[in-house]
Amino acid sequence: MSRPSPAVYRRRRIVVGAALLVVALLATYLPVALFAPVPAASAALVTLPETGSPAVSLQTPAQGTSAIAVAGEGDDAAGLVLGSSGSTDSIPIASITKTITALVVLDEKPIADGGQGPDIAITQQDADFLAATIAVGGSWASVYPGQVLSERQVIEIMMLESANNYSLTLTTWAFGSVDAYLAAATEWLAEKGLTGTAVADTSGLDPGSRSTTRDLLALGALALADPVLAPIVGTASDTLPELGTIDNTNDLLGQIGIDGIKTGTTDEAGFCLLFSADYTVGDETFPLVGVVLGAPSEDQLHASVLSLLQSAQSGFQVLRVVSAGDVVGSYTTAWGAEADVIATEDVDATVWSGVEVTSSTEAENRESGAAGTEVGTARFDLAGVSLDGPEFTVPVALASELDGPDLGWRLANPGRLFG
Repeated sequence: MSRPSPAVYRRRRIVVGAALLVVALLATYLPVALFAPVPAASAALVTLPETGSPAVSLQTPAQGTSAIAVAGEGDDAAGLVLGSSGSTDSIPIASITKTITALVVLDEKPIADGGQGPDIAITQQDADFLAATIAVGGSWASVYPGQVLSERQVIEIMMLESANNYSLTLTTWAFGSVDAYLAAATEWLAEKGLTGTAVADTSGLDPGSRSTTRDLLALGALALADPVLAPIVGTASDTLPELGTIDNTNDLLGQIGIDGIKTGTTDEAGFCLLFSADYTVGDETFPLVGVVLGAPSEDQLHASVLSLLQSAQSGFQVLRVVSAGDVVGSYTTAWGAEADVIATEDVDATVWSGVEVTSSTEAENRESGAAGTEVGTARFDLAGVSLDGPEFTVPVALASELDGPDLGWRLANPGRLFG
């Protein structure tokens, strides 16, 4: 047999070498192509339509001064002020002053929940307080020496019947003298940050007993938070031993949820009411506190309070901020896989009047992921009065599986290896 020519050997060596080179290249390329990173897709985010709640017109009185708020707590007792009208100066508040009297005395002489507190023996001095009150035309309730009343009963008579003489009896018993009470009340007001409020007497007959609407909103919230005073101011009438039935001077109790707090009337202050009412929105109940000062008559006071409260109540609603499943973006990968990005939770907010909601979403870059994989957050900002806070964040996730690249795409796209 003849031997192949040198040319044939050369051709064979070239073929074998080429084959070995191809094998070597494939041995190198295939694992790299299969396992090298693939480009992550960024989410195309959508701007959700702005939503909101309709604005209401708060019906404030044409005369006098007013304000209304969702009652706050502690250092923020003035709460969320919904609106106001008239003067913001410190002005006479008449017998609303007795709310301060009650709070200061209860701070000095607390009554256990459900209790009556210590007994107060009525003396000739208290009879003299009655005579002096009648002489100056103040509101009063009868007393007689030898009578014994509990601290709670004295507060009830002072608050419900607005008895000026009982405010003198209460403060003299608790502090030893009216002057000592006034000093303590001034200190108490300063501690509470009620810098627009001053007391010149125990009852409010003196026009030097003054306050601002904002301070009065805080005082109303403090009264509602007091476990002894809150039920007293919400009592329409009560029967006391030896005194019979006493009636609350607040004739609006029970109307559209009104459950307190204190009336007041003097020539300088006009007709006044510091009032409160619980209002339920959805499954939440909120305490409202309001005040109207300087009404020219009792009828106009009542009409102003009811209009103010009703208009405030009409502004509350539960606003759907976002629903689970709302699409906030989507992914489209280089190999054509697609998946929406959706909000994972329903969010409702209790709001008042005109509230505007804007949104923004942040989502990470992804190559793939199973349905439900959390990929970022959506933020919702509420401009206006939101009782649940000014912002919400909600996790966002893949609505469906985001598929990774298949073998064919990996092998057909070597350019990514050198990107």
